[in-house]
Amino acid sequence: MSRDDDTAAGYERVFGQAPAVVASAPGRVNLLGEHTDYSQGLVLPTTIPQRTCIALGPADRPGVELHSDALHSSLHFDLSRNPDEHFAQYLYGCLRLLADEGVELPPMRVHVAASVPMGLGLSSSAALEVALLRGLRAWLGLTLDDEALALLAQRAEVGYAGVACGIMDQMASSLGRDGMMLYLDTRSLQRRLLPLPAGTELLVLDSGLPRSLHTSAYNERREQCMESARRLGLESLRDAQPGDWSKLPEPLASRTRHVVEENARVAAAPGADAASFGLLMAASHASLRDLYEVSVPPLDALVASLQAHPDVHGAKLTGAGFGGACVALCRAGSARAVAERILPTYQAQGHAGRRLVPV
Repeated sequence: MSRDDDTAAGYERVFGQAPAVVASAPGRVNLLGEHTDYSQGLVLPTTIPQRTCIALGPADRPGVELHSDALHSSLHFDLSRNPDEHFAQYLYGCLRLLADEGVELPPMRVHVAASVPMGLGLSSSAALEVALLRGLRAWLGLTLDDEALALLAQRAEVGYAGVACGIMDQMASSLGRDGMMLYLDTRSLQRRLLPLPAGTELLVLDSGLPRSLHTSAYNERREQCMESARRLGLESLRDAQPGDWSKLPEPLASRTRHVVEENARVAAAPGADAASFGLLMAASHASLRDLYEVSVPPLDALVASLQAHPDVHGAKLTGAGFGGACVALCRAGSARAVAERILPTYQAQGHAGRRLVPV
């Protein structure tokens, strides 16, 4: 049974009838360009096999009847107020924004079946938003292209789920393609799809250390970048130059240096061979650990083990940090064996690490 068929069957089990439409969207890992999108920087994400699927159909009573397989929960809400349940706020935000733009939303039933793990920095929230908006686009005949869809999803997350995210996650989920890297300028939204370095494949590991953006220091880091730009007289740190950080106190200097140098790493990535790309990933992780201070010791240890493996070109944390997942660029055909070599030692240290990609 396909993923869509399974989601449709789940909708029918819960609601007693077939859905009107099923849609899905992938999670993502970010290979380079971490914590730069909210400073209008450059990013380089790619999609992962795990997806969030949403089935939609009409309801008999006003509002939204929502069921989540992953959370084993159901609830009902309408557009008069943002739900208390944080998971539902991502969906509410998308619906509220559409209604504010004049879209007539019928009473609906929503069934969510997600294989994108939550709390690991793999953009489960963006996949949820994009999947919902894709489903509504198909069901209601909305004239919403993939870029506009991503922008609306980001507005929903910022305005209604309380996460001051940039645009990378939603653009990756909406416009990314399997096996390709999305080179994205988050200021202009100019983009191109690029292949992975020749002879490589990706390994994604769950560190076993869950994290949550709305309770982490993510928003604090964004505020520090905004303050740094203000002190430098810039619209954003995208316009900062090497050495500008010397004009700032700590920790603003370190945050600014990370953004400037991380943008340079993304700019150097197109056309880089596997070894060079791996060095860029290693430098990115070191910067995230030492300058941006968003890593944690067990995650650093897992990344270090990956970087020391002879079949790994480079490795780093992916996503906002503070736990979550890490990604490694491996020699083609070696990713599973690398995971089998690395994880037992990591698990013996008391951590619940596991392989996510390859699935």
